[in-house]
Amino acid sequence: MKESPSALALTPLLLFVALFFGAGVYYTAQGEAMGFYQLRAPVAILPALALAAWIAHRRGVAAGDTLLQGMGEANIMLMCLIFLLAGAFAAVSKAIGAVDAVVALGLGALPPAMLLPGLFLVAAFVSLAIGSSMGTLAAVVPIAAGVADAASMDVALVVGAVIGGAMFGDNLSIISDTTIAATRTQGARMGDKFRENFRIALPAALASVLLLLVAGGDAVPVQPMEAPPMVLVVPYVLVLVLALAGVDVRIVLAAGIVAAALFGFRFAPEYGLDALAGDIWNGFDSMAEITFLSILIGGLAGLMKASGGLTWLAQAISRLSRGGRGPRSGEFSIAALAAGTDLFTANNTVAILVSGEVARDIATRHAISPRRAASVLDIFACVVQGVIPWGAQILLAASLAMVSPLALAGKVWYCWLLAASALLFMLFWPRRSRAAAMEKGSA
Repeated sequence: MKESPSALALTPLLLFVALFFGAGVYYTAQGEAMGFYQLRAPVAILPALALAAWIAHRRGVAAGDTLLQGMGEANIMLMCLIFLLAGAFAAVSKAIGAVDAVVALGLGALPPAMLLPGLFLVAAFVSLAIGSSMGTLAAVVPIAAGVADAASMDVALVVGAVIGGAMFGDNLSIISDTTIAATRTQGARMGDKFRENFRIALPAALASVLLLLVAGGDAVPVQPMEAPPMVLVVPYVLVLVLALAGVDVRIVLAAGIVAAALFGFRFAPEYGLDALAGDIWNGFDSMAEITFLSILIGGLAGLMKASGGLTWLAQAISRLSRGGRGPRSGEFSIAALAAGTDLFTANNTVAILVSGEVARDIATRHAISPRRAASVLDIFACVVQGVIPWGAQILLAASLAMVSPLALAGKVWYCWLLAASALLFMLFWPRRSRAAAMEKGSA
């Protein structure tokens, strides 16, 4: 049957957000440092799936078949495969010492005034390479805290610079789960999305570096760190070059895993096939939660769409924008959708997965290119995630550096500057250029 608009069909999504956000608030109030991660999202979504199936059944939809079709949708399955390959590459690269090489080499002989921007750039490169802001923070924050102490610098400012760099790299990385989710849900190519994001993020990153350079002028010299072999960064460079060249991301990641393994065999002591197999599995395991969630959200989206929920939401957003069908109103709608969803889920990947189908519909209605929609969706989820004190990135960094999450929230200058850059770009990017991008993005 033809789907008709229904606000009721969206209540499963509201239930999921309420359970996930409500549990996070409750556990945080109970003193849990990672309160928003006590109730895992794949579990929190189960009652929402049950409600969505009931609503679909009441509206004459074959709920069971629709659920399975949504879960097994081709884009969802491809996204899950990419998640697993990205996890394997990140795990193998870290195990052979590539992350340590990047961090140590990046901070090797910096003058005191460059320590803050240097930490930002190191975190940005590590995050761009491994595709994980959380993994970057786990690797770099302990070093940054030691640097802050040795250089007599404000720890919150130093850690805020690292968080900003990690969010910059994660937002651009072609193996980041947020990039994968944004491009797959919007039907965009990763290379196109990277270029679209880069010209928005670069001004924010340059402004951050300049501000950090001024703020770090009082630092005192620190001793250089011992670096692993520089050649270990080659797998990261290979992955980035292949991705920007437009090679299929599955081939890119497979090549990255093979390259990391070969460099590990050659340069990492006692690294062999047994260790490689274990690291690949650990990488898969690290992506298990987001893989399960992607499959379940695919089912939820399928049920809500068949029940008319997404049609109703798209119409409501069009009414809120006063019926405007131009790209600008659509971009602001996508930005508000991504930011609002992340505010309540405290997880930028979850926010993108939850709002991706609606964002794609908005993009279609407002003649926004897939790469542009993916870029706006990813950027505004990143912006909110990088500044909310209950987000995983700030909570992890705060626990590692032993500072208050509230103190860190205002020190992640990059995310605030990224929001300003994106808003200006959305307001003033010429319509002729936007139309050309639409034509090229849909080619």
